[in-house]
Amino acid sequence: MKLLVTGGAGYIGSVVVQQLLAEGHTVEVLDNLTTGHAGLDLPGCVWHFGEISEAGTVLDPSFDGVVHLAAKSLVGESVEHPERYWHGNIVASLQLLDAVRTAGVKRFVFSSTAAVYGEPGVEQITEDTPTSPTNPYGASKLAIDHMLTAEAAAHGLAAVSLRYFNVAGASGALRERHDPETHLIPNLLKVAAGESPEAKIFGTDYPTRDGTAIRDYIHVVDLAEAHLRALEAAQSGEHAIYNLGTGTGTTVREILDAVREVSGSEVPAVEHPRRPGDPAVLVASGDRAARELGWRPTRSITQMVSDAWQALQNT
Repeated sequence: MKLLVTGGAGYIGSVVVQQLLAEGHTVEVLDNLTTGHAGLDLPGCVWHFGEISEAGTVLDPSFDGVVHLAAKSLVGESVEHPERYWHGNIVASLQLLDAVRTAGVKRFVFSSTAAVYGEPGVEQITEDTPTSPTNPYGASKLAIDHMLTAEAAAHGLAAVSLRYFNVAGASGALRERHDPETHLIPNLLKVAAGESPEAKIFGTDYPTRDGTAIRDYIHVVDLAEAHLRALEAAQSGEHAIYNLGTGTGTTVREILDAVREVSGSEVPAVEHPRRPGDPAVLVASGDRAARELGWRPTRSITQMVSDAWQALQNT
């Protein structure tokens, strides 16, 4: 297939592009480099550096599909500046869908988020769990999901939304390089590498197996493979939604232990009180994706940490 990947210069997007190229697809990327990086080693990829609003100058009837990963994704920023998320996520995605419709592109895979569910207080979040986002970031992604449902019904688009929580690991040199970095594993690895003095654990009195919060982690390569399977499975006139999760999750202490084991570093950690609004457990069920896409995560927490550590060491 010939595909456009928005946000293909970012962390997840670059690994999706890598996997698409490896499977023999023709790939073009549209990225404004706000959080992405130029000069990635992805031979065969065609690059367009610009805004999503410019997708109409790239797309034409020769394209078979779009994988939409470009987005603003910082929860805190979305609370402080919600207008950035209405414009950067909702308006931009509407402009992209206009370009898709005009060019007659048939397939659309959207990188959504399990943040659309908010804090439902269930053991495992399924696709039937009511959506109730607690911040403008999650709300903006849910709005795009609603757009896709209507677009599929009205115009026959074959659309898939993928909802997930935490992504980790690396694929070769393709790793997390956010600024600022808010994710647990890369921040712990910075401590292991001597780039930061100590790790912070927020909350040690949760009703979990070791008192720290449980979150659902997916290896970035597993996640990229899900995007490829979603492209293949997309059906005209349907908007399918899949959660991508392990169904179990990992505690903060278990992540810290894995970082210490892989790096061989002590990784000093300081305990802090819970952060307001942080739920004890956020875990998604991946059963529907397993049944309908043939996808399950196969890479362990240790492999996520090991791949990320190796990529950091080789930078």
